[in-house]
Amino acid sequence: MCLHRLLVRAGVKKGALTGPNPTDRAKAGSKHHLLVEAHGLPLTESVTAANVHDTHELFPLVDCVPAVRMPSGQRRFRPAKVHGDKAYASRKNRLGLRLRGIAPRIARPGVESKERLGRYRWVVEHTLAWKNPLRRLRVRDERRDDVHFGFIVLGCCVMRLRRLYPDVC
Repeated sequence: MCLHRLLVRAGVKKGALTGPNPTDRAKAGSKHHLLVEAHGLPLTESVTAANVHDTHELFPLVDCVPAVRMPSGQRRFRPAKVHGDKAYASRKNRLGLRLRGIAPRIARPGVESKERLGRYRWVVEHTLAWKNPLRRLRVRDERRDDVHFGFIVLGCCVMRLRRLYPDVC
């Protein structure tokens, strides 16, 4: 499973989940957080303000993972390991993942290079590329956060449908 963040700039209209974007001259923006499985299909998603640090969103995403049926018939409620970029690196996150029985594979700033996670990171980048043609998710124009989050969920459903039935959409 991989984690990634994506900054989305908000329009003139603001919602509660918008905040000053630290990389875009403090314009109001939102972040989309995705948790994807090994083949790039999104499992859970969330929206935060652009100025909220990514480490705060790791556990709500991991705890929202639905039960997965295993080949032996039992259900697995947690992923075996989580790959993430350096934005999710903190001792608290690593310890929390270990307490949940999940092996953290998160690059540490100043210790490991970001290229080491490249073979797993492309899965998330590929999922974000699937998301780019969906115009409503590229630039946020909605004032209400529930409408914007609804479009994110709908976009993830479209990505899943395209994966299952490539000729339909």
